[in-house]
Amino acid sequence: QVHLVESGGGLVQAGGSLRLSCAASGRSFGSYAMGWFRQTPGKERKFVAAINWNGDSTTYSDSVKGRFTISRGNAKNTVYLQMNSLKPDDTALYYCVAGLAPSSRDADFHSWGQGTQVTVSS
Repeated sequence: QVHLVESGGGLVQAGGSLRLSCAASGRSFGSYAMGWFRQTPGKERKFVAAINWNGDSTTYSDSVKGRFTISRGNAKNTVYLQMNSLKPDDTALYYCVAGLAPSSRDADFHSWGQGTQVTVSS
């Protein structure tokens, strides 16, 4: 497992942008698939995006496709989520995750960060 720490959340107006970062500790970071999930109070966690170990394959939920971009910097043990054209519906606690392969299922990821809050005002 790896230890994950998210940052970059905050309050932004609709139409604005934010860039989330996730710093990972552990020597095996470069071998893991990484992803982002989000959750609002009282609701289940939802898949946002995932990226494979070397960054050449990505997948997105339909709700963020074309607006969000996931990327990674293995030299810095960091994964990013660039979020553009933000909507109030994007408001959630965003979690960084690590697993063996890219997946949209939360059960496929063995390591989770504590989350960073994103709030989009209308």
